[in-house]
Amino acid sequence: MDAYPCRIVRSRIPHPSVLSLSAPDVIGYGAAVLTTAAFVPQALKSWSTRDLSGISLSMYSLFTLGVGMWLIYSVAIGSWPVILANGITLTLAGIVLVLKIRHSSRK
Repeated sequence: MDAYPCRIVRSRIPHPSVLSLSAPDVIGYGAAVLTTAAFVPQALKSWSTRDLSGISLSMYSLFTLGVGMWLIYSVAIGSWPVILANGITLTLAGIVLVLKIRHSSRK
C-alpha cells in the first residue's frame, strides 16, 4: 500500500493523441475551449481600460481560488481537457484579479 495515496505523479497523466480521442474527450475539449474563451474579452477589456469598477473583488477572489483547486484536481485525475481549460482560465482570472487588487488599492 502506498504511503501517500493522494500523491500526484506526472508520469501517470496520459498525453492526448488527436487520433485516439473519444467522444467525451472531444466534448470536453470543446467545452474547455468555449468556457476558457469566455474569459478572454473580460481580461482584454480589463487590461486595456483598467476599469474594474464593475467587478467584485470577493467574487473574483473566490472564483480564482476555485479554478486553482479545479486545476489541482484535474492534474490529480489526469484529465487533459480540464487541465488545459483550468490552466488557461486561472491565468486569465489571475490577471483580472491582480488588476482589480491594484485598482482597489489606488482608491
